[in-house]
Amino acid sequence: MWLDLQIFGFRALWSPYFFTYILLLALAYFLITGPLRHKFGGQEKPSIKQMTFFYSGLILLYIVKGSPIDLLSHIMLSAHMTQLAVYFLVFPIFIIKGVPVWIWRKVINAPIIKPIYKFFSNPIIALISFNLLFSIYHMPVIFNFSKSSQFVHSSISVIILFTAFMMWWMVLAPIKEHDKLPALVKMGYIFANAALITPACALIIFASNPLFAAYSSEGAWIQAMSLCVPGDVLQGLTPDLSGAEMFSPLSTIDDQQLGGIVMQTLITIIYGTMLGRVFFNWYNRESHKIDPIPAESYEINT
Repeated sequence: MWLDLQIFGFRALWSPYFFTYILLLALAYFLITGPLRHKFGGQEKPSIKQMTFFYSGLILLYIVKGSPIDLLSHIMLSAHMTQLAVYFLVFPIFIIKGVPVWIWRKVINAPIIKPIYKFFSNPIIALISFNLLFSIYHMPVIFNFSKSSQFVHSSISVIILFTAFMMWWMVLAPIKEHDKLPALVKMGYIFANAALITPACALIIFASNPLFAAYSSEGAWIQAMSLCVPGDVLQGLTPDLSGAEMFSPLSTIDDQQLGGIVMQTLITIIYGTMLGRVFFNWYNRESHKIDPIPAESYEINT
């Protein structure tokens, strides 16, 4: 029976501290790109489109990391995979397209960030680092370790998110001189990303036994739940909790297989959408390069 998640309390369900953090990010963006932009060396305000992308990105971030979806991601692997697809494959797109170019220039030229950016802005390194880290993360021993503490969990999440940003940067770089890949190469690059991430999904879909102790072992699950449920609340509930299946309509193995299918489906949709966008942009540019028939020639022929 699917029990009511309300027993975990308001903080676990809605993450008010994380919500405050999102509001502060939104306020910082408004001030830095608006009233205070000249103090930061900015000229133009962001366009409506850019602001829409950025604020929508923050909303997506809260939905997957601060709403009940985050709590559910520690109960059902299918929810976790949905969370990851949005967090790693959609959220970076919105932020890259939402931040003005002059801010990106300052960020990537900062003394600490510049050498890191230079290394990861190599397309091959960006391609391999994201897909390799994503696949390693879903090795059972690494996945279970990531649930062992808040520090470990957050550190791994942030590192993979950074590589996700660099992976998408190769396709969407808003700084003209950094947008070096030809359109056809970008299409191949997107296709390669979709292909490289597929084995991790296949491993999860076709496994005949539960892979992750964080969803199948009572002790490991309680430890994972401590990442989002306040300690005092969880301690009071622990005697009555036997595992994730108390709150899920699916068995552990069925949920695991569904999780792999959900991730593969979302990957196909997201990468397919971006592939289509790059293709049509390239097609439109190539179409405009075709010279129209000169008027004189047309008059002679007619």
